Amino acid sequence: MAIRVDVRTSASLLGTVLQALSIPLSALIGVAALYGDPLLPFATPMVLSLAVGTGLARYERSTPGPREAFLLVALAWLAVALVGTVPFVLVGAGTLATPVNALFESMSGITTTGATVIADFSVHSRSILLWRSVLQWLGGLGVLVLAVGLLSELAVSGAQLMETETQTQDVTKLTPKIASTARLLGGIYAGLTGLMVVVLFALYLAGVAPAMTLYDAVAHALTAVSTAGFSPRAASIGAFSPAVQWAVIPFMFVGATNFVLLYHLLQGDPSRLRNSEEFRFYLTVVLGATALVAASLALNGRFVTVEATLRHALFQVVSIVTTTGYATVDFDAWSTLPRHVLFLGMFVGGMAGSTTCSIKTVRWLVVLKAFRRDLFTAIHPEAIRPVRLTGSPVDESTIRDIYTYTLVSIVIFSLLTVFVVVDAARAGLALSEFEAMGAAASTFLNIGPAFGFAGPYGSYAGFPASTKLVMTVLMWLGRIEILPVLVLFTRAFWRS
Repeated sequence: MAIRVDVRTSASLLGTVLQALSIPLSALIGVAALYGDPLLPFATPMVLSLAVGTGLARYERSTPGPREAFLLVALAWLAVALVGTVPFVLVGAGTLATPVNALFESMSGITTTGATVIADFSVHSRSILLWRSVLQWLGGLGVLVLAVGLLSELAVSGAQLMETETQTQDVTKLTPKIASTARLLGGIYAGLTGLMVVVLFALYLAGVAPAMTLYDAVAHALTAVSTAGFSPRAASIGAFSPAVQWAVIPFMFVGATNFVLLYHLLQGDPSRLRNSEEFRFYLTVVLGATALVAASLALNGRFVTVEATLRHALFQVVSIVTTTGYATVDFDAWSTLPRHVLFLGMFVGGMAGSTTCSIKTVRWLVVLKAFRRDLFTAIHPEAIRPVRLTGSPVDESTIRDIYTYTLVSIVIFSLLTVFVVVDAARAGLALSEFEAMGAAASTFLNIGPAFGFAGPYGSYAGFPASTKLVMTVLMWLGRIEILPVLVLFTRAFWRS
């Protein structure tokens, strides 16, 4: 039976993605020249991505369909991660010098995970640390917008790719043309990034954030709006003043908010955001978790002032729930309750249609509503009670898809936990069950920091190479929402 996927079309579109990747790499050449860093680590992958991309783009294209879209999405993230590995290996500094660690760091970047294997930040150049931030900015919304804009030019519905990112059937198109949608979302994304640069650097100029240089402002703006979490500082946001920490919180929160709702808000229509059940659920989760953490910290006398208690509680909760992964303190040293609240927060995620990862609030909201409906119909089997989201009924097939996705996510997390524990024991690495669960959830759900030596001020470098390779694959799998990768391994995708 003939292959039913037009591989040449997907390869041609992938070539265009790689050609576009040469643009940020060329910018990093300028940054390296500015700081006196070696140029070759960025010039080499720039030439490589441009050459390979040009070669692939020469393939003849036809009108791509859903299969070609799935293949493109999966390959695009993988290809960018592979190209992103090259600068780390060529620089050859610190723990990033080994190919396994370099690939882990690059995949963590492009998937906006934020888990790092860097043990000593001082041995890495500013250009290399900024490259990590650029990878995360591309992975946040840039790659998605690029894919939507690219396929829309070929008259392909962008709803399928947006569904790949959000896994919902209800995809709102902002304009009749998906290319315009891509430009609008990209404009909001870039605008938020630029605004954060201005805000952070303004704090520096005002004298309330002396450590926040323009370089730091840019590096953190790239990774906060993308809810990604890489920082050029070993202490993350804890390296800066409380004013900076308060300023970062809203950008993480907004980055994990549905960009469609942000668009309507910017158009002067706040009703869409105000009436969104998902947004209210998202806000409730953040405030509820913050209250629990803050109460526990206050009872334990962890911080002297009420302001510090609230700031650190809110920051850590927002950072974890939005899957950003920044930290202002070593929360691994906190008591049991706040650590477990943060662990559960890893499974929440922000809103669909945002830059966030994890399971996402819309799925949990539908699961809770469907479960409540099932309890009611168990008592009243004759009742017909549809699940509604913001007043609109949710299709039963969508509910089944969400149940399936949530179950598969939990199963994969559980299997990864078992693998991490077993592989650590094989390598003679002391690792508790909770630390293994935290590392598994953090990498698969693209959070970043975990607990133990992989905590907010730690590193994943201590894990065996085999564990890091498996985590690398699962970061890729989790970021593009499982389906675009797993479907490639089915016979039906290629043949039926």
